[in-house]
Amino acid sequence: MTPIRRFDHVGITVADLDAALAFFEKLGLEAEGRTFVEGEFLDTVIGIPDARTEIVMLRPPGGETALELSTFVRPDHQPGSPTAMATELGLRNVCFEIDDLEGTVERLAADGFGLVGGIGRYEDVWLMAYVRGPEGIIASLAERIG
Repeated sequence: MTPIRRFDHVGITVADLDAALAFFEKLGLEAEGRTFVEGEFLDTVIGIPDARTEIVMLRPPGGETALELSTFVRPDHQPGSPTAMATELGLRNVCFEIDDLEGTVERLAADGFGLVGGIGRYEDVWLMAYVRGPEGIIASLAERIG
């Protein structure tokens, strides 16, 4: 039997926590709380002595898997690749099933967040698009149409 009980959350480290938070709130996620974490627990888990981070936990309406956004107060964060494409190794996107893909893409574009490619149609089942948010984070948006 597997020891996994459930999928709890995905964590993304960002430089500008407020900008990332605003982006994901526009997608409909709701912040559960915002706090600073430091001390022996954090140092042990991440393997970095004297670390301090600020985190926000977000969930879709109704609960389910969370998204943890964090920014480091210390040590300084290491820059990632804000223009990373799907072929670059590592976490490339966070996917959300949504309603009204085209309307959501238009609202995000009005705030300066554009498509990585275009809106694709998979058979008659899904519409999907990658939207590049703050700091290069890609939100994969999927609308079930069939």
